[in-house]
Amino acid sequence: MEEMTISQVSRSLGISTRMLRYYEKAGLISSSRREGYSYRIYDEQAVSRMKQILLLRKLRIPVRQIAIILNNTNAVAAIEIFRQNMEELNEEITALSTIRDILNHFVEELSKSTELPLKTLITQDDTFLAAIESLNLISINFKEEQSAEKLKKADETLSKINDVRIIYLPPVTVAAAHYIGDEPEWNANFLVDNFVKESSLGKIKPDLRRFGFNHPNPVDETGYHGYEAWVTIPDDMEVPEPLEKKQFAGGLFAAHMIAFGNFNEWDAFLEWIMKSESYEFAGDLQDQEHMCGLLEEHLNFYNHIGQSEIELEHLQLDLLMPIKEK
Repeated sequence: MEEMTISQVSRSLGISTRMLRYYEKAGLISSSRREGYSYRIYDEQAVSRMKQILLLRKLRIPVRQIAIILNNTNAVAAIEIFRQNMEELNEEITALSTIRDILNHFVEELSKSTELPLKTLITQDDTFLAAIESLNLISINFKEEQSAEKLKKADETLSKINDVRIIYLPPVTVAAAHYIGDEPEWNANFLVDNFVKESSLGKIKPDLRRFGFNHPNPVDETGYHGYEAWVTIPDDMEVPEPLEKKQFAGGLFAAHMIAFGNFNEWDAFLEWIMKSESYEFAGDLQDQEHMCGLLEEHLNFYNHIGQSEIELEHLQLDLLMPIKEK
């Protein structure tokens, strides 16, 4: 197989170039550069390894554990990790089985009388009440053990967005850093983070917020693109070059939280707005230059100021989509 550019790999595997960069930064894959050619290229081994990573991610194996599995020729580490994840799934399956039994009991009892209040039904049976109270408020991912043949269907079902929040972002002044080229996210974020530390912005504005978006989106087969990073600042604050002072108009947004790296959930998020009965997209789908008005917010940024290294897998982001009521 010939070497492939980052965009070619992205298209062939159905993942974003940003995800590829994330997995490379996490040390799971590697790329190279030809002499006189500044873009990343991936060989057959890297593409094959990427396919393994995607399979393990669909099985809900965390990135840190994937690194252990792929970097060990001995099967012992993989077996231990798989067993650990199976135990967690068994707990979820047990919880689901309990929920199913309780719901079935409710159906049977309510079918006897359409006027039976739910409150009365629950209090009639202390056993079921105790069972309900024993359930953890956990995210249930699997209804039953899935075979490899059902994995794709399961992944599609589990990727549906069901935790969207509707929020209002107020108008704010921001310091913006824009970078086009290789590692645009890293370079733009570095400029903003360095400004935050040097200006002691966290002390001046403890309610600061951190945003970013592609600027522009990838436009050719190389995957080369730009990124713009923002941090909110006081209205009267000046910013040093190459940063720019800008005004963000704010507005109504739909918000969906992800763990860092799960940028593929943008697709499911956009599908959510297409099916929403109450809201519609308020961005500009033609404006690829500014990611159509979509934003990403680095949550809990205040506590991360000054940290030399952040565990990326523990970092949380809000995907933000401009919306309006129908």
